[in-house]
Amino acid sequence: MDRHEKIIEKFYRLMNNIKLSRKLTILYVCCVLLPLMVTDSIVLYIVMNDQHTKQQHAMENEANAIQYSLTNSIDYAAATAKQIYMNEYIERYLNHEYAGALAYVEAYQDFVKTTLFKGGAGMDNTIITMYADNPTIVNGGEFSQLSAIENANWYRTFKDSGRKDLLFFYYDNEKSPVVEPKRKILFLKNLDFFSGNRRDKFLKIELDYGNMVRGLVKLGYEFPVYICQGDRVLLANDGHSSMNQDFEQFTLGHKAGVCKEMSLYGSDLLIYVLEPETDVIRNIRDNMPLIALLILTNAILPWRLMRELNRSLTVRIKQLSQVFDKVEDEELSRIDEISGNDEIGMLMENYNRMAERTNDLIQTVYKDRIREQEMDIARQSAELLALHSQINPHFLFNALESIRMHCILRSEPEIAGMVEKLAVMERQNVDWSTDTVEIGKEMEFVEAYLSLQKFRFGDRLSYELDVEEDCLEIAIPKLTVVTFVENACIHGIETKTAQGWIFVRIYKKKTESGTRLCIEVEDTGSGMEEEERQQLLETMQSASIDRLKKKGRVGMVNACLRLKMVSDNQVRFALDSERGIGTIVQIQLPV
Repeated sequence: MDRHEKIIEKFYRLMNNIKLSRKLTILYVCCVLLPLMVTDSIVLYIVMNDQHTKQQHAMENEANAIQYSLTNSIDYAAATAKQIYMNEYIERYLNHEYAGALAYVEAYQDFVKTTLFKGGAGMDNTIITMYADNPTIVNGGEFSQLSAIENANWYRTFKDSGRKDLLFFYYDNEKSPVVEPKRKILFLKNLDFFSGNRRDKFLKIELDYGNMVRGLVKLGYEFPVYICQGDRVLLANDGHSSMNQDFEQFTLGHKAGVCKEMSLYGSDLLIYVLEPETDVIRNIRDNMPLIALLILTNAILPWRLMRELNRSLTVRIKQLSQVFDKVEDEELSRIDEISGNDEIGMLMENYNRMAERTNDLIQTVYKDRIREQEMDIARQSAELLALHSQINPHFLFNALESIRMHCILRSEPEIAGMVEKLAVMERQNVDWSTDTVEIGKEMEFVEAYLSLQKFRFGDRLSYELDVEEDCLEIAIPKLTVVTFVENACIHGIETKTAQGWIFVRIYKKKTESGTRLCIEVEDTGSGMEEEERQQLLETMQSASIDRLKKKGRVGMVNACLRLKMVSDNQVRFALDSERGIGTIVQIQLPV
């Protein structure tokens, strides 16, 4: 008894953890749908099994009928062969030695008049040919010398079989190109009935293959039928057995409902009767009224009642759950319309009272939160000012160093052009009224910087700037792009003696999280080893105020930190480099 109570208690605990809508679904499935499926499946199985049994009997009857029809056709040819086999007059005719061709022709005419012999022996389009080891016979008509067929494939097959009679199916493609190859059915028999035979004699009865196929089709059997020898299809009622093609391979054995074996005069044959492919669909269609009635009474009506019960219970509970999901908002939502006086309605009223009291408390907490955000903004502003004061002289010193090196090395009057580029850089560098600048203005600064570096490196430096039109007015932190361009010049081009390129590409890219701005700076300079690449990428991704206090690539850390600040830490950095090949930096941030 205790064990029974424990099982019930576990069941109650399990049910308490399942949502009400699912409980109703379980009730419907277990008490309505499953019994419906079981009973309907049993009924449907009985109906379909009865149909299958009837179909199986029909296929077996069809196989027996085909066996009977085929046996009769071949037995008729065998009976004809037996008559010739026991004909003494034919025996003497084949054994006689003729003085010449004329004597043979006269004897043949006399033979035809005396015996009224016809080549078909009463069978439509059947050809009877007798062969004898008699060199005085003139080949033609129903008689021929045995030497004419000694090399024929069907004759060799008959001799190798060791039988006195044989039914043989084959594709005749051994004649001259003038005669079209075709399928043939032969009944072969040795003519050795009479004792004291002086010569070898042989009978060939060629049955009309086309007539047999047409006869099989005209029988009008319900199921597809294939008569095979091994894996060759000899005859079929599908209407596609072409006399002028070789026997095709039988590949439908898995669809056969009945397979009947038979043996005719040395040929082992298989009769396959295929199951129709549309039986299941036809059975369902035939029993559709019954199936529809069962579905209507056992499934749809209870489902409709369960749906209305679900609307009475789960819809209101879901409404209550939705307002509880909004507790993380700044203010709790009220339930405007409360329906019903049951336990769920009482719970909704209690929630409204709780929401009113909680909203009053939120007002006080919300003001404290605003004050905290203002302090956060002030702290970030202070950090930005510190960054500005650090970056102001940075590029100016590098630009002046480029001018100094150029004057020392060249001593040419190009200083005016360099000073003009320096002026463009200096105007933007000293204006810190705002930390952001449009990409179009930033690229003017990049152009000026690269022009100055071009004076320094000469033909060793080439560059290309590619900015999409709709990116020119997007605002980014000042001196962001030029910082990475400067890094490409100093650490990439400067340490390489051969010619190098710097590419700057700015474009928009659509992703699953929205449209992002992509900034790429690529150089074909010295590149770096994998360990150095990983270390630099980690520095960019973890840029902070503390890292700025350390020595190293201060300008790059500065730019990465400001990008993280303005994008709410949504910026993504990628770095790819190979020693001796170059380096590419990619920056992605929300537009």
